[in-house]
Amino acid sequence: MIWGVLQFPGSCDERDALHACEVVGGEARLIWHGERDLGGVDAIVIPGGFSYGDYLRAGAIARFSPAMEAVAEHAAAGGPVLGICNGFQVLCEAGLLPGALLRNEELRFICKQADLVDGEGQTLSIPIKHGEGRYYAPEEMLDALEARGQVAYRYADGHNANGSVRDIAGVRNERGNVVGLMPHPEHAVDPLTGSTDGRQVFEALERLAA
Repeated sequence: MIWGVLQFPGSCDERDALHACEVVGGEARLIWHGERDLGGVDAIVIPGGFSYGDYLRAGAIARFSPAMEAVAEHAAAGGPVLGICNGFQVLCEAGLLPGALLRNEELRFICKQADLVDGEGQTLSIPIKHGEGRYYAPEEMLDALEARGQVAYRYADGHNANGSVRDIAGVRNERGNVVGLMPHPEHAVDPLTGSTDGRQVFEALERLAA
């Protein structure tokens, strides 16, 4: 298993993502945003941070990077892609995932531990840290996402700190190989951080690549 982790100017969690990939198993490589060749990796992780300083809008500039063209081709071929926080924003801006991420409801940056519920009903304890993490989509689109099982993660009761519609913390594309979530699973892979639940997010991606 070879993981590729994108790096943009302003991203800050790529090293943590590399470590998380290696903890789950396999080799992990950094891919600079200007690279058009992904080097034959099996799965792509787009990490959190502030790509291009979040100028214009979070993820709006990064989505035009040459590497994202390659990521779109990788996804179209069925390759697994995971977007975390800013990476989720980039995937939405690129049209690889539905919906948008807006400013948090209380218009302030949030950094805290949160409980999520995955599609199988398991509760995961994973940290969040974002200022634009409020998931939004029109009601008609939300109904379609629900019907097709595209809601990958929800905030557990009382843990929706940003005001996301229908408590949505993460979504997947219709094919199921592209997933984005606002919480940071790469910060929850070591017992020293208080939770290893984040491993399950990476393991799910690993299974898609098998």
